[in-house]
Amino acid sequence: MNLNRRELLKLFLGAPFALAACRTDQPAAFPEGEIVGQSAGIGHILREGRSFDVAADRWESKKAVIIGGGIAGLSAAWKLKKQNFHDFLLLELEKDVGGTSISGKGDPVGYPWAAHYLPVPFAENTELVSLLDEMSLTDGRDAQGQVVVKEQYLCREPEERVYYKGRWYEGLYLNVGAGEEDKRQFTEFQRRIDEWVNWRDVSGRRAFAVPLETCSDDAAVTSLDRISFADWLRQNGFTSERLHWYCDYATRDDYGLKADQTSAWVGLFYFCSRVRKSGVESQPFITVPEGNGQFVRHFAELARDNIRRSQMVVSVVPTERGVDVITLDGNELRGIHCERAIFASPMFTAPYIIRGFRDDAPFDAGAFQHNAWFVANLFLKDRPKPRFAKDFPLSWDNVLYESPSLGYVTATHQKGIDHGPTVLTYYYPMCHEPDGRTKLFNFDWRQLADVCLTDLSRAHSDIYELTERIDIMRWGHAMISPRPNFIWSGIREKAVRPYRNIHFAHTDLSGVALFEEAFYHGLRAAGEILKART
Repeated sequence: MNLNRRELLKLFLGAPFALAACRTDQPAAFPEGEIVGQSAGIGHILREGRSFDVAADRWESKKAVIIGGGIAGLSAAWKLKKQNFHDFLLLELEKDVGGTSISGKGDPVGYPWAAHYLPVPFAENTELVSLLDEMSLTDGRDAQGQVVVKEQYLCREPEERVYYKGRWYEGLYLNVGAGEEDKRQFTEFQRRIDEWVNWRDVSGRRAFAVPLETCSDDAAVTSLDRISFADWLRQNGFTSERLHWYCDYATRDDYGLKADQTSAWVGLFYFCSRVRKSGVESQPFITVPEGNGQFVRHFAELARDNIRRSQMVVSVVPTERGVDVITLDGNELRGIHCERAIFASPMFTAPYIIRGFRDDAPFDAGAFQHNAWFVANLFLKDRPKPRFAKDFPLSWDNVLYESPSLGYVTATHQKGIDHGPTVLTYYYPMCHEPDGRTKLFNFDWRQLADVCLTDLSRAHSDIYELTERIDIMRWGHAMISPRPNFIWSGIREKAVRPYRNIHFAHTDLSGVALFEEAFYHGLRAAGEILKART
């Protein structure tokens, strides 16, 4: 976009900070870098409505095809392989599988490009626990039968800090300077959360649980989906600015939406679903420098002979015998006859890919709305110097209170590498702008790098000097947006059902973009295929 620097920074970082930043000249030396990831133009080929005719000698046959190599597709492949079902292909548009769980390789450690942790699952999530066992991440069970994850895979201290008015403080809730009313409201908010954690319906189901399939559908709970999380806070007398910021940060972090854009149901889900019982902390995080890339590597290695990368699926055609899948392999069209297919791509793409979908749509694909992000990885030659000796130290998660970004995670933190070069992964959800996706792709690398570095300079005055390189990935359809009246509207339930011999599997079907939900739907769809063959 043709904006001057002040206009650019105002758009992304707000007018007051943009004005202050533009009063200071940028350093003469600007780091190198580039936009990485697949071009958005490739996916837009689907919108052109082309016809695709495959030559007779370019067809092959498989029992099943998985369309999409994100966590849902990879989980489906994992399930099929474990059940000795090998006659399938997984087709991935990008050159790397993993979706938003992809990672990069670097020095001194790898780093995430989006998803970077997994909360330790409860014992009842048996198949996810079995994956952790298989990957040797666990160390038995505790006295209550809950899984014990090896210490080296649990996020090490210090976990979180927040930057506010020139200082770093421990944790995410801003305790410093909190008045008595702030403290009272925060205590009351925690009490309400405990009530929902302990709540059970007549069938013994929790209000909020992972996966969502196990949640209660009682009206007392589902009615929360009709209002925004910000409205719920106001209706319950919560007016504290600090509490509102804390809740807004939570929804931006997990859903890419502000609290007034997010369903109250998912807002409470964030705080309740990973707490076993009132009075205990939320489940700890499993993480490594490359984030959830460790799970991608495990899945991809297991199914390496079944995966084809850089394959753009351009048409999925239900037939009398099964399904025909047509791919664009470079400039060549290829086809696969299969009995069944797993559609593990975002649901909004279904009308563009599945032939006949629009004629008698089994569900409203347009209701599955996504939001946009950009993620930057900064390669630093050394750690930023603290401004004050009493500042809370560099942590895994580092949040800027007065910024619309989510701050950054430190890739070297988990390895205990506390000095020298590091990689900082910076996250910016485009939830502050209408039509954020279009605007995001109108900015080039230099502009987005300037936003990132300027934002971080509020806390690290030496960030330009320390940053040797900054690479940026633009996620146009980063994650599903759980806005009010979506989770319990009935749309998801319709989309879960197979359409002829096509089975759907994607985190979209839960309405929240979580590893556990993608894993669940991948296993569910794979199970449907296995059952159909018996």
